[in-house]
Amino acid sequence: MNDRVYIHEIIDIIGPNRGAYMQHMTANFSPRAQVERQQLCYGVWGIVNSTMVGWPKVLNLWEEDGFSGLAHSWRHELSHPGLQDPFLSRWWSKAAEFRSGGTSRILAPAPWTRTIEQLCEDRVTGEVYAHELVRVPRGSAPEYLETAREEATGPYGDFGIELAGAWETLMVDESECILLWAIPTWEDWAEFERSRRRHEGLVQWRSRSRALSTWSHRVLLVDSTLCPFRTHRQPAEGDQVDSED
Repeated sequence: MNDRVYIHEIIDIIGPNRGAYMQHMTANFSPRAQVERQQLCYGVWGIVNSTMVGWPKVLNLWEEDGFSGLAHSWRHELSHPGLQDPFLSRWWSKAAEFRSGGTSRILAPAPWTRTIEQLCEDRVTGEVYAHELVRVPRGSAPEYLETAREEATGPYGDFGIELAGAWETLMVDESECILLWAIPTWEDWAEFERSRRRHEGLVQWRSRSRALSTWSHRVLLVDSTLCPFRTHRQPAEGDQVDSED
């Protein structure tokens, strides 16, 4: 049973700085956070511009050691006059050259969702990923996630697409879900999209999903150089081009 808690961030990037930001995020922040916060990098991706308004953007996902781990992480960060620990303050100043802001969510995984360590052990990866944000009636997020597991993984699997993660957004009365799918190749994605109205399983799942939800948006992601889905390990100090310490 996965008892971790996740931080989901969508970051607004300034101009052509997406690659620099992703390197700064993974190599220059994550190794220190692993030690001081017990926070693991679940993944860092570039969002495919044509699939989301307001590009360019980056998606960060962090895996916390449960609610106790998140409390520890926030105490470490926020118990300072400027509400940033000294290392984060220095890191943030450099990050401001690459980003202009962003939005965050706190997520709880479906009990059967694999941790990032398990996903790395299983060598789960993709050339592209689909991130589905789904809004559901209040109180029904757990039901939606379980139904997706039972009824969507089969049709998606016909195209080689694997369910890598499933979460409900916390603190919004169980009204929002996120699904992350690993897609082997761009050609698999193309065939999946072409088939959405003619593949029997996909048609049935779309109908079922619409009955259980009020809105959804699928965007595409490409993993950063040091994303654990690509490297099957956590970012390390040896990945740093320059030090933030």
